[in-house]
Amino acid sequence: MQVTSVSHSLDLELAEFLVEAKSNTYAALGDEASVAAALDGSKQLEYRRGAYFYRDVYFGMFRFAGQETVYRNTQPIWTMVYSGGAVGEVGDEEAKESFDFLREALRLVGKDRPFRGPSVYRKGRFSYFDESEETIRIFRGVERINRDETLIYRLDYAGGLIR
Repeated sequence: MQVTSVSHSLDLELAEFLVEAKSNTYAALGDEASVAAALDGSKQLEYRRGAYFYRDVYFGMFRFAGQETVYRNTQPIWTMVYSGGAVGEVGDEEAKESFDFLREALRLVGKDRPFRGPSVYRKGRFSYFDESEETIRIFRGVERINRDETLIYRLDYAGGLIR
């Protein structure tokens, strides 16, 4: 899949905010971004800087679905929906190890592709892959984690600007 660079100043401003917000919410090591969830059974993470506000609401743990939304001056301007998680039979310890690795990969998100993590990241027995197409304005992608050569995690996502 081919990725097109961020080209407009608003796109760049949004991309920079997304990188900052994502690095300070799910990908962060702590739990400071968690707030009381508005929807029963969900988890909710939030981050704010200036006119921008980021909210990530998701359901589930090892298999999950959710939505990220960015607001500017209280108006929703960007969203991403996602669904995925552990593939096959994964034990609790193995799942914890793979999700720790996922958070590590997600902290490497870049403003040229501010959706999930880098295109490729490897550490020890784990490999992270993220393939996306289009731009911050409209996109879709898939992220995968392999342990050795075995697929153990997959997530599909799509989104873009809200008009």
